[in-house]
Amino acid sequence: MTDPTRPPENRPDEKLPGEEKTVDKPVEGPDSAPGAGLEREDAQPDEAEALSEAVDQAMTYVAGPHTIETRTGMWSDGSGDTSGYGRIVRSVEMPNEGLPSEGWYAGATGRLAHLVPDALVRVVFDRGELTFFVAREKLTEVMGQLRDDAQLRFEFCASVSGVNYPTDTGAELHVAYHLQSMTHNRRLRVETTAPDADPHVPSVVGIYPAADWHERETYDMFGIVFDGHPHLTRILMPDDWVGFPQRKDYPLGGIPVEYKGATVPPPDQRRSYR
Repeated sequence: MTDPTRPPENRPDEKLPGEEKTVDKPVEGPDSAPGAGLEREDAQPDEAEALSEAVDQAMTYVAGPHTIETRTGMWSDGSGDTSGYGRIVRSVEMPNEGLPSEGWYAGATGRLAHLVPDALVRVVFDRGELTFFVAREKLTEVMGQLRDDAQLRFEFCASVSGVNYPTDTGAELHVAYHLQSMTHNRRLRVETTAPDADPHVPSVVGIYPAADWHERETYDMFGIVFDGHPHLTRILMPDDWVGFPQRKDYPLGGIPVEYKGATVPPPDQRRSYR
């Protein structure tokens, strides 16, 4: 047993707990040293080979543009189109350029797919931004790996926001998480969905405490219930407020305005314009 009272030069090589440790032996072999930006315990033996495998695996999650809605006419819905463009047919799509073979995008996608199998529903890359669409049942596991894994290390959750797509059947409510990696200087968007009939999504406050008030605001505006949140109450509207103001089906309200003998009705009583 080591005697802590003995002078350091007469003690064996081991160090006391908390004492500075140094490596005085040369590093030999690719298994001994981490890749750039990685911590030693997560070193990869062959970065080029690992990236190639990650690209192949990541491509299986990439799909083309996702169509949310098909519109006809120019400006209005539910009434006659008087614009003269009534026969125009347009698709509302979420674009997707496909993952580039260069950069960190494919590597991060493949790494997450390896850590949490069957979590990725769709991967979207557009205008230099990467978005992971994640099954809500796997959300907390995915967020934990994104934060803790040394190759990912997205330590900071900048915001949580809601989106309502009434025509995206079965996924009318979306929740978007904007993450940043201070370690690797990267940004990532994670998105999950819930149907109107079951607006429940797991809370990530236990992983990212800064998401607390963001989830409350998303609940307040969109009615998305974050299961496991420590205190999910309204944050902007009064506690007894009825409805969720940023949903697309929320009435606009307003008052009629008289102008030179003509009356302009409130927005929710006018022709339905987009």
